[in-house]
Amino acid sequence: MRFRFRPAPRGVQFFDLFTESAAHLRTGADLLARILGADLPTRTKLAARLKDAEHAADEAAHQVYTALAQTFVTPFDRDDMYNLASALDDCMDAMDEAGELVVLYELGTLPPGVSEQVAVLRQCAELTYDAMPRLRSFDGLEAYWIDINRLENQADRVYRRVLADLMNNAEDAITVIKVKGVVDALEESADSFERLANHVQTIVLKES
Repeated sequence: MRFRFRPAPRGVQFFDLFTESAAHLRTGADLLARILGADLPTRTKLAARLKDAEHAADEAAHQVYTALAQTFVTPFDRDDMYNLASALDDCMDAMDEAGELVVLYELGTLPPGVSEQVAVLRQCAELTYDAMPRLRSFDGLEAYWIDINRLENQADRVYRRVLADLMNNAEDAITVIKVKGVVDALEESADSFERLANHVQTIVLKES
């Protein structure tokens, strides 16, 4: 059977998929916050829901990859669209890792700074969800990457403070290792949101 390229109708399918991916990020960040405040049995159930959201985000990314392979005309640069889909997926992967580690390490009470890290991620997810539909017109996107950069800087400060408190006050090395694994994954999540915003900035600057 001959392979045929199909023109995308003004890129609507791509923009819908990017918005869907961002919706999964918002769900994931909310579940991550609920995991921190839950008891151990409930955490396991919430982590399973977070894993489901991660799988759904994977599927949305793969739909973008498939559409790119089958579409001749795309709304903007093909590589940029691939990188954007991948960056959205990376954000979810990092949050899923953090939630999974909280459960696997059977951590009880986490340092207060961990909740601050997750609060930053929830803001990043909300901003990203609001930004993705605006890729159709590029309207107002500069504020998005500026705000994400500000939040990532805030996340860095919280991360350093959490690590310092952990190293100075933890009762044993095992606790340090476990909690550090979680805060590292949360820091990677914030970094992933910044890389995502950088991709959006690149697209806007190239295409506008």
